[in-house]
Amino acid sequence: MIHYTIEGGRPLSGTVSISGAKNAALAIIPAAVLVRGTYRLDNVPNVHDVCILIDLLRAMGVTVKKINNNCYEFNSDSADCCNVPYELARRIRASYYLVGACLGRFGKADVAMPGGCDFGVRPIDQHLKGFQALGATCDVRGGAIIAECAGQLTGSTVYLDNASVGATINIMLAAALAEGTTVIEAAGKEPHIVDLANFLNFCGAEIRGAGTDVIKIHGKKELYARDYAIIPDQIEAGTYMAAAAATGGEITLLNVIPKHLECISVKLLEMGVEIEEGDDTLTVRRDGETPLTATSIKTMPYPGFPTDMHPQMGALLTIAEGTSMIAERVWENRFRYVNELRRMGADVKIDGRVAVIEGVKRLSGAPVQACDLRAGAAAVIAGLAAWGTTTVTDVFQIERGYEDLVGKLQALGANIQRAEEPEEPTLTVVTA
Repeated sequence: MIHYTIEGGRPLSGTVSISGAKNAALAIIPAAVLVRGTYRLDNVPNVHDVCILIDLLRAMGVTVKKINNNCYEFNSDSADCCNVPYELARRIRASYYLVGACLGRFGKADVAMPGGCDFGVRPIDQHLKGFQALGATCDVRGGAIIAECAGQLTGSTVYLDNASVGATINIMLAAALAEGTTVIEAAGKEPHIVDLANFLNFCGAEIRGAGTDVIKIHGKKELYARDYAIIPDQIEAGTYMAAAAATGGEITLLNVIPKHLECISVKLLEMGVEIEEGDDTLTVRRDGETPLTATSIKTMPYPGFPTDMHPQMGALLTIAEGTSMIAERVWENRFRYVNELRRMGADVKIDGRVAVIEGVKRLSGAPVQACDLRAGAAAVIAGLAAWGTTTVTDVFQIERGYEDLVGKLQALGANIQRAEEPEEPTLTVVTA
């Protein structure tokens, strides 16, 4: 029953510190199962998905101590792969990384089928293909992924049918302690894959080629605890970049890796937005009197334009002069946000996997829903740019992946409030 109320039309101004990458944290935290000893993980984003994953590890017997909102201490010496709570695991997509981690350490895993955002079919066949190549038997029954290996996992070559990020991460986790060498062909290249490889290597693994389409993992007998800090969140940074452009403001992003943001920066530059790069900062500027220019976007695996930035850029393009197009090449159901933007006066037509956007002069505030994590971010950006009041409901979706979005936007001058409505009373029917 929590919602955001936004009074739009205010340019954003100031500085915002970008949190740790959600997708990197969700890959690295399950790796705690593989590591012996006690270590600290810093720059962990304080978001719902991370909290659920940490609860899952605690239920498995991993000792997790919260140092502060963004730092945790882990020790998995007493972990047990047989206690992965079904109801918790099915609430987030990243729970399936526990299959690779448990299979790698214990030789078996039993984890509920994952949840997460609903924007199309998200099969796990490439994950299972990888586990089977390493010598495990895999099945999906009773709503769970069940994998087991009679002896030790053995390195092998895995040819992925597509550059699946999730499968690449899961196979890396399983292979880190496997006997011999594992080669992943057509691997994902995303920054959080590289961050996981860096963490595992820091703990004694031998992984080469992360960030390319061929990753080689030379299995080790043990991994040892080392403190580590997660990279900044590419998508959170991109979201604030789009918000600055939409409101005609100027903001400086702190704690970013500009290289990770180049695919987003290029499109904003095409639209007439000014961008200045520092070593770990990025300043985004647009004079509110200067109109945005229409552009075309095609989502692709990294280093292409990220699908996780599609809805936010879609919101921005609704107020750009001319006709823009977004071709979605990753998920077939990314366009659920479009109906919400139409409520605000956006002119968007969908043709298969392509959105054709005719820019309007101004959006109007309206009640809208956060259909999923990134669709919710798009609704907030639209509300910040619109005339009038926008109410965003189902904001639990947003808070799954954005740390303190309301507080950060308020510090930039946005008029946005977070409120909780009391639940309606349940009627009791009394019969004679």
